Amino acid sequence: MVAHYLRKISGNKRHRLLNLRLARYLAFVAGATNAGGFLAVQQYTSHMSGIVASIGNQLVLGHYHLILSSLLALLSFLTGAACTAILVNWGKRKGIQSLFALPLVVEALLLVCFGLVGARLPMQTPELMMMTIILLCFLMGLHNALITKISGAEIRTTHVTGMVTDLGIELGKLFYWNKKSAAPKQEGVRANRMKMLSLFSLIASFLVGGIVGSMGFEKIGFLFTLPFAALLFILAIVPVWDDIVKPRKSP
Repeated sequence: MVAHYLRKISGNKRHRLLNLRLARYLAFVAGATNAGGFLAVQQYTSHMSGIVASIGNQLVLGHYHLILSSLLALLSFLTGAACTAILVNWGKRKGIQSLFALPLVVEALLLVCFGLVGARLPMQTPELMMMTIILLCFLMGLHNALITKISGAEIRTTHVTGMVTDLGIELGKLFYWNKKSAAPKQEGVRANRMKMLSLFSLIASFLVGGIVGSMGFEKIGFLFTLPFAALLFILAIVPVWDDIVKPRKSP
């Protein structure tokens, strides 16, 4: 029963409910990783809007030495998203079951590296701080691109601004007063309640992940990332195992 659930949750046969279930797990992990990353390097590594805005600020203020770090963070996030696209498209060409599970495995391995290396090395040096930011930005780019790719850009797990905006739009529809129109065929404004519940669940998952990540990182430190890596491995393991046991030939 568990294997059947895991085979579906990250397998190559998708539908909207499965996408939403996987997105909740990923939003939880994203919230925890963002919180832990902030405590480690004092920067939210999925917030590309802030990073791009900071490049403009640094240019105007003449802080040219800081521009390179922001550009590297942006490039790392971009590269992570591209890596997901490469893995998924390669998996489609090969016809494997784990085309969506492979980015989860890569993300889990990166979280393990972040946890083990961070637990052994001090983060006080600027070089290590920069390397950590680059690693986390790559991880977040890979992470966000996965559910974006799976859902056809309908769902995102780190872009909370977009989710809150969409939720606000649906709330506006919900409270809109539909007067009797002079045109009888004109449809009234109707909120998509299922979409509202989906958005709320994703925002709540991200928030809970952030709370758990902050508490765990404060008490345990970098090693607290290991349970989240284990969760990603568990989500990915069955499709990956299916491909190992029953490899498919390239078309």
